[in-house]
Amino acid sequence: MLVNIHKLIPALFLFIGWNTVQAQDVWTLNQCLDTALVHNKTLQINRNNIAINNQKEKEAKANLIPKINANADYKYFWELPTQLMPLSALNPTVPEGQFRDLQFGVPHNINANVQLAMPIYNPQLYGAINVTKAAGEVTQLQYQKSEEQVWYDITTLYYNAQILQHQLAFLDSNLRNTGKLLKNTELLKEQLLAKGSDVNKVKLQAEQLATQREVANNKYAQILNVLKLNMGIDLKTEFAVESSVVFKASIEYSSASSLDFKIIQTQKKLLQSELATLRQSRFVPSLNLFATYGTTGFGYDKKPNDFLKFYPIGFAGIQLSYPIFNGTVTQRKINQKKFEIKNNELQSELIADKNKMEIENASQQRAVAQKTVTTTQSQIDLAQTIYAQTILQQKQGTASLTDVLLADNALREAQQNYLNAVIDYLKADLELKRLMGQLKIKS
Repeated sequence: MLVNIHKLIPALFLFIGWNTVQAQDVWTLNQCLDTALVHNKTLQINRNNIAINNQKEKEAKANLIPKINANADYKYFWELPTQLMPLSALNPTVPEGQFRDLQFGVPHNINANVQLAMPIYNPQLYGAINVTKAAGEVTQLQYQKSEEQVWYDITTLYYNAQILQHQLAFLDSNLRNTGKLLKNTELLKEQLLAKGSDVNKVKLQAEQLATQREVANNKYAQILNVLKLNMGIDLKTEFAVESSVVFKASIEYSSASSLDFKIIQTQKKLLQSELATLRQSRFVPSLNLFATYGTTGFGYDKKPNDFLKFYPIGFAGIQLSYPIFNGTVTQRKINQKKFEIKNNELQSELIADKNKMEIENASQQRAVAQKTVTTTQSQIDLAQTIYAQTILQQKQGTASLTDVLLADNALREAQQNYLNAVIDYLKADLELKRLMGQLKIKS
């Protein structure tokens, strides 16, 4: 259950003085994530890649289905082919080595047939099916990786937008305080209890705060635009992020294999399938069934014996093909694939070691940031108390304007330190969830 472990912002932050924000719809982080899963262009491309690979797998399986082709051709011989006939075939008394040139056939030849071809067993086809299945698993994991990255980017942008909202709220509060201080200083000047330079100092601070607010507001608008781009929605869409930032108190995430590790393991499976296919193509024969049925036509167009006659032809057979030697090409490919598998295993170990190290660092960073959030919250409370006391002392004449400005600067510094600690915690927690394979568990 989501709980606040600290009062992240004072009660006045609930009343951020932006009329434009109040008029906009407030989108939760989960709404932004759900929108991105549907409209993000990168995810749409990856979904199309999955569909493409599915079609490739069906294509590989379709090679096992019988293929039927219809063929037809017509040939006109203005010079008939010549054959040499041994004269001894007609007259045994004629010595061997003597021939008679003869022209056989007719000028017009027509062939039309239907051919059937079907693989009974072909190791390369079955290997290709296994390879496309493994490639499909890699494509699916790559989609999940892209989805995880989109999830991570949108969550980070959403957190940044929230922090900027709080920064704007701090600046609004400081501007109000500075406005009150300016009125008091001007009143003291009228009573000859303050100098004109004191008024100018307060005015300068007010202008600086106004500039900082304008810069922060511009950053907030830019982050919202980047957020919209990652969500895949129109930049003209108006919405605001939630103002409250929440933590999960003392959450320990269960470890799961990261997508990077799953991808490298699936790639190993793909490489092993390719290696098995190469080995089978080297040693295992293939067996194919073929059949042809058609007609052959012969035609003669000279008078008085012109004719066109057709004769049926049909046959069926089985073809066995066994690879004996192909110049060691297949062996070279097998050796290459073995090295690729070794590299894959090394990369797998590297990813596991790196992931372990990054989890340890992210856990430590989150723990430090959580303590810093508590410390800086206390510092804000203390700085607010000091500022209020200094203002009161100034009214009583026991504190100078310089003391007030110093107290105001200390308050702003504490506020900024607090915001930095909050964003450090959120980023460390998000990174830890990603490393532990728990990123897509919604808050």
